[in-house]
Parts: sequence; structure tokens; C-alpha cells
Amino acid sequence: MRISALMIGRGGSSLANKNILPVHGHPLLHWGAAAARRSRYVNDYFVSSDDEAILETAAQMGYKQIRRPDELASDTAQSCDAVKHALDIMEADGGPVDVLVVQHANVGTISETMIDDCVSILLAHPELSAVVPSHENQEYHPMRSKRVMEDGILQPFVPGPASPNRQELPKAVFFDHSFWVVRGRSAVCDPEGQGPWPCMGPRIKPYMTSGCLDVHHLEDLKTTEKWITDNGIPAPSL
Repeated sequence: MRISALMIGRGGSSLANKNILPVHGHPLLHWGAAAARRSRYVNDYFVSSDDEAILETAAQMGYKQIRRPDELASDTAQSCDAVKHALDIMEADGGPVDVLVVQHANVGTISETMIDDCVSILLAHPELSAVVPSHENQEYHPMRSKRVMEDGILQPFVPGPASPNRQELPKAVFFDHSFWVVRGRSAVCDPEGQGPWPCMGPRIKPYMTSGCLDVHHLEDLKTTEKWITDNGIPAPSL
């Protein structure tokens, strides 16, 4: 069975070079790459980016480089289109991918246990298209959200009554966007895939975590360092 890691990351960002900024003395993306390298399941590794620094930094961890075309590297480009582009190249390189572990280059709060747990769940449940780290956040429940209308007045985003008590609302789950474990091409190209990331396919199971820790600001690097220390994550190495 071919279980492949695919790290994705663009060069353009409001935080310059965020994917390769130092975290405990190592480039941020090395932490996620190291987790995949330690996985007992993942057996090959790729990185998709338009940015030479990201490609070269991931290559230091044994990731094969896939240069992303300009049309898949703009601010409006869709992650799933980049995944499909990379998957075509990966399968041309080594045959069908049974399970694809899509990693986000700006997240270092990943362990091999998390990856292996998600792969194990997917393999044990053939009806699933993906297993994705997710967290519950009732404070920002969609039934409590508001839409700003043309006249500037707020209206409920989701029609219908909603309790003001979080405990009475149905559980609301949000993706961490640390990584996705996807059932290869059958999920990535499924026309019934759930939006806004249809490459996860239609039947997604959450792998519950304590929350999302992706890096968008400098202070997020400190949060990442604390998570790594608190969880005893070993330093990246080949």
C-alpha cells in the first residue's frame, strides 16, 4: 500500500517566509515533515510550492519537489487544485497513491501519533473518504453568526431560532488545517466532495484535537514552540 505525504505551501503571505521561520532553531515546516518521516505508515514524501525556499527547505527532509504553476499559486488559488496537480505528478512518478497525507507547511504542531491515528482510522473504515484533525468551538457556532447586510445591519447568517446557551447548540466542529488524511484519488477527485475543500471527499470523520495552531503571525511561532515543548516532540532529523 502506498501512503504518501504531500506538503503544500505558497510563497506569498502576509507574514514573509512564515513556512521556514525558525521554531526552536529549525525551519517551521521541518517539524511537520519530521512527524511524517517518523510515521509508521508514510512511505514517500513530496512538497508542492511555487517558492524555491520552501521547496529546498522541504527537500532537506527528503521531500521530492513539485513546482506549482503560477495559476495555482495566486491568492485566489484553491488548495484542492494544487493537491490534484501534485497527485497527478506523484502517481506518474510511482503509481497509484492509496492514502494521501496532505500537510500544511505553516503548521508545526503535528506528531507522528496524530498522523498514524488518522491513517489507522481511515484504513479501518473503508466507507470513509478522509480523517481530518478537528476541534470543537461552540463560542463561534455558525448558528450564532451574523451576516452584514447591504444597509450595514446584522441579520442571522443561519435562518431559524438558536439558543443563546452554547450547551444547547448542536456540536460545531472546525478543521485544524494541520493535515488531512485522504483516501487517494477516489476522494481527491470525487465529484460529491464536500465544499469548501472537496478533495477530502464526501465522508469525512473528525479526529478531535484541542484546537488549531497554524502560523499566521509572529506570536504564533511562540505558541508552536510551547506546544512542541509541552508535548515532548523530538527535534527534526533524517
